[in-house]
Amino acid sequence: MKVICIIPARYGSKRFPGKPLAAETGKPLIQHVYEAAARAERVDAVVVATDDERIRAAVEEFGGRVVMTRPDHACGTSRAAEAAEAFPKAGLIINFQGDEPELDPSLLDRLVEMMARERSIEAATVAGPLLPDEVNDPNAVKVVLAANGDALYFSRAPIPWARDGEADRTAPMLKHFGIYAYRAAALRAYAALPPTPLERTEKLEQLRWLEHGRRMRVLVTDERPQSIDTPEAYAAFVVRTRRSARP
Repeated sequence: MKVICIIPARYGSKRFPGKPLAAETGKPLIQHVYEAAARAERVDAVVVATDDERIRAAVEEFGGRVVMTRPDHACGTSRAAEAAEAFPKAGLIINFQGDEPELDPSLLDRLVEMMARERSIEAATVAGPLLPDEVNDPNAVKVVLAANGDALYFSRAPIPWARDGEADRTAPMLKHFGIYAYRAAALRAYAALPPTPLERTEKLEQLRWLEHGRRMRVLVTDERPQSIDTPEAYAAFVVRTRRSARP
């Protein structure tokens, strides 16, 4: 099964304009994400999907591969679906969001291995423990699961809500990470689906898949990588990167 990792990247983020090209670490953020994906052993090729010439130039400068896409995509999964057309022999597409530079590449491998084992799974994603300071943070997307490990719902709100207080909580709070695996046919199906009310309301593209009655399996990990959603989160990433680079 040929596996392609596609990193959708756009310049005009509302929360952090120009985020892929932020380079206070000495590398643009998109390069950190690209290099993380390239370290995965089960990924055959990594490519950035963008409509921005500045991002294209930055990726090509560090030797990365780029596919140019239309500018009118409403979400990264739709952009990844267009880019995947350049890889007709790919059986599995990893949509790796460009705000996860610290995600362990082994998670991509585990996601691929799960999809290889369980052929009935059309789409999958990853979640891990939610930190206390992320409970009320709308940038930290939460997910609740069915007994079989499929996603029931994703939200920016703190779900599941412990009505009688945390002492009585029996279901964990999980944070969703920006990585998806789609079989090629499923990704094409996603791109053909119309946007949905829940997707528009929460501004979460994965809800389109669920709202149309499709299943998404969730791989749960103990890891807690920090997503880069805002300039403040990027500043903290810069500090961590400089600290880890010290001899």
